[in-house]
Amino acid sequence: MTFHQRIKILTLLLTALFCVRCGEREAAKVSEDSLPIPQIEYAPKQYVCYKTGQPMAIDGRLDEAAWQKAAWTDLFVDIEGTLKPAPRFETRAKILWDDTYIYFCADMKEPHVWGTVTDRDAVIYHDNDFEVFIDPDGDTHEYYELEVNALGTEWDLLLMKPYRDGAPAVNAWDIQGLKTAAHINGTLNNPQDIDSGWSIEMAMPWDVLGQCAHKPTPPGEGDQWRVNFSRVEWQHTIENGRYVKAVDPETGRSLPENNWVWSPQGLIAMHYPEMWGFVQFSEKPIGSATVAFTPEPTDSARWALRELYYAERTYFLQHHQYSRSLRHLGLGERTLSGFDWPPTIEITTGTFEARLTSADGEATLCITHDGDIREIESGK
Repeated sequence: MTFHQRIKILTLLLTALFCVRCGEREAAKVSEDSLPIPQIEYAPKQYVCYKTGQPMAIDGRLDEAAWQKAAWTDLFVDIEGTLKPAPRFETRAKILWDDTYIYFCADMKEPHVWGTVTDRDAVIYHDNDFEVFIDPDGDTHEYYELEVNALGTEWDLLLMKPYRDGAPAVNAWDIQGLKTAAHINGTLNNPQDIDSGWSIEMAMPWDVLGQCAHKPTPPGEGDQWRVNFSRVEWQHTIENGRYVKAVDPETGRSLPENNWVWSPQGLIAMHYPEMWGFVQFSEKPIGSATVAFTPEPTDSARWALRELYYAERTYFLQHHQYSRSLRHLGLGERTLSGFDWPPTIEITTGTFEARLTSADGEATLCITHDGDIREIESGK
């Protein structure tokens, strides 16, 4: 039995359990008449990730020479982007790679560092945490999530599809060979002092990430993966010498957590992989040269198909069927880089498929009713 066959069987068995557990944070629920969509301009962040030739000590301290040479990402923003104020505390990250691992690190300013969750694969975001999301081939399906808190407790998941498309997280999936470590710049769980913050390092093996990558691992020069980072931050009070989540005096429930991210989503939902940033890999040693980021040439066409997907999903919720009519979907004329508009749309009772063909006829992009987007061979 192949890896993908085992995962599909496991997904079917665990759907009921993990849809509840893992999807509870997704505030952007599909309503009776519309699919929530990003409310900001599509402008994913970009980062060039260079190769390191030295062993990386995963201790959370970020003091290796390679980290010192690597560039920081932009400071994190609210998950909704410019729709909300800037975060209270600064967060930024770096990325490196070698032939065995992809490395992530983050520095988080924080005057009170605390954590409570100690069981692996527990719901880590019930604490303040740092999270990594990776979609190697950018199709929004079969992607990875890793969460770690200040205690170093890990939660790794495989997502076969986003929650909006009806699939659960595979919580039983583990990143074999994963290395993580957190370092506290202050004291952990001590309300009596003021901390500077905490930092984290992660090393993820390529051989595990390659299981659902559908592209070479390690990557080659110029390869691009979709990646995002999220920092969960809860407001707190101090009671009897302990940190306690702040509550709404009217409801008695914990105040909503803040979600601060590298590439903004435009809505309160991390599981819209199409909004994640682009990481471009370079085989050049870190510090040896500067490589320009090259925009993915099909990205504008992919985003046009994604907007069609949003419209089709909402149309289906309202009319119980999909539509071939761009007018009914509220989509007008547009100009795409390298691709012809309009798309061809095929529908059945419960599915749709839309295709865009490149101006030279050499490439075709396809999106389906469950959001899977991919390039298909000419003539298929």
